[in-house]
Amino acid sequence: MSPRSASVNEELRRRSRERLLQAAVELVSERGYEATTLGDIADRAGSARGLVSYYFPGKRQLLQSAVHRLMHRTLEERLESEPRTEDGRERMARAIDAILGLARDQPVLMRQHMAGLLQAEGFVQCPEQQRLAQLLRDTMAGYGSPDAGTDYPMLRALLMGAVYSALVPGVPMPIPTLRAELFKRYRLDWEMGVPPETEASGGTCETDLSRFFATGRQPEEQAADGPEDPTGDRPDRLTDEQPVGSSDRQADARADGQSK
Repeated sequence: MSPRSASVNEELRRRSRERLLQAAVELVSERGYEATTLGDIADRAGSARGLVSYYFPGKRQLLQSAVHRLMHRTLEERLESEPRTEDGRERMARAIDAILGLARDQPVLMRQHMAGLLQAEGFVQCPEQQRLAQLLRDTMAGYGSPDAGTDYPMLRALLMGAVYSALVPGVPMPIPTLRAELFKRYRLDWEMGVPPETEASGGTCETDLSRFFATGRQPEEQAADGPEDPTGDRPDRLTDEQPVGSSDRQADARADGQSK
């Protein structure tokens, strides 16, 4: 069998990483953070367990990237939903509703995400977070901000605060109340976006999140390209916070060598 091309190797890496992100959000939503191991995530993704530490330093970083991906794609979907619009105020309303909607529909996942941000590792500047940040900056610019780079961090802080307030155990704030405050700050009409009274009681509680993770692959394509493990590394088990070690660096070097 002839060696795979660099573009094929890159696509295999992308799909493997996407499957790990999808598996992370599914399992943490179902079981919670503590009950989900990196081995569980690799098994759900159908990936070699060595790939988890190949792509992510640990479980917290994996979960942050996975949730940021979900937030980015949810926000993107809401902004581009019908009827399409370039009205900056309407797009701001949709953005606020998208993030608050995740707090309502994915409470376990979002609560664990917020808790993770307060850990020692802090805020992870991953590709998924950067895409989310750019989309919010663009929303702020479209809203009419003369300095979106300065105004975006305040929007991010307000959204994070609202999500935290909606999810704090014992004293959660009602999402309509949080929405009203945010809409007041940004001078938005209540009828913009997706008002709570237009949705089913209790939200969508959506469990199928696969459309947010582009992992589709035809069996014949996989057979033609060979195994999807770009590292060839299959350790028996990973601990939940195993750091990237020498074996993973060797795997990285092997994967890079295949693409040259």
